[in-house]
Amino acid sequence: MPNEENFRTRLARGDRLVGSFIKTPTLHATEILGSIGFDFVVVDEEHSPFDRAATDAALFAARATGAAGLVRVPSPAPHHLLSVLDCGAAGVLVPHVASAALAAQVAAACRYRGGKRGYSGSVRAAGYGGGRMWDYIDAADAATTIVAQIEDPEALDEIDAIAATPGIDALFIGRGDLTAAMGAATNDAPPIRDAVERIAAAAKRAGKPVMVFVGGMKEAEWLAGIGATAFVYASDQGFLKSAASRALAEMRALA
Repeated sequence: MPNEENFRTRLARGDRLVGSFIKTPTLHATEILGSIGFDFVVVDEEHSPFDRAATDAALFAARATGAAGLVRVPSPAPHHLLSVLDCGAAGVLVPHVASAALAAQVAAACRYRGGKRGYSGSVRAAGYGGGRMWDYIDAADAATTIVAQIEDPEALDEIDAIAATPGIDALFIGRGDLTAAMGAATNDAPPIRDAVERIAAAAKRAGKPVMVFVGGMKEAEWLAGIGATAFVYASDQGFLKSAASRALAEMRALA
């Protein structure tokens, strides 16, 4: 059943939220995950072949099942943010937010009052027209979730300022890019653990929740222990590959 509270409220309160990345540009994976009770999905425009039509379909499926549909946009450019918000995204996950200045620009691009979000009353987010302009604007500003992805070493130098930026609702710890950029052996090597803990501590000081990607329960337990409350668990592709590999192994083992 759809949760009557919006995702932003639940995230800010520190509810344990479970989502997954959507990598396959169809509506079906989103529909399946939403129908079994995932709190949210993250449509991955950054690293998957989503165009606007495919994103639109996935967000429709999220709404139909009561899951919050977030989108990881390909860049912080205002037109990328506006596109998915007009399609009805519950929020955005913005990659490579490496400075407080960029965090402020992202927040402004996603808000009407005090910001610079472009207005249209005819889009899905506005109910396809007919409503009161300012009622929609206030509802959109109250519900839109903005998550800054921290994945660049230089972001660590400004992490307190990024976390404290008005309008940024949460920090997502991007361990993959941090690992690559820092030349670490694994995404739980000591330098990465130190970076993760610095980001989580900054979020706590700013009163902001932490979102993370996890591939299994061991990672989830570690990251929950340092304060993460929203978990992007694997992806639709990952679930498919895991289940298919297991099924194939079982069938190959038939006598």
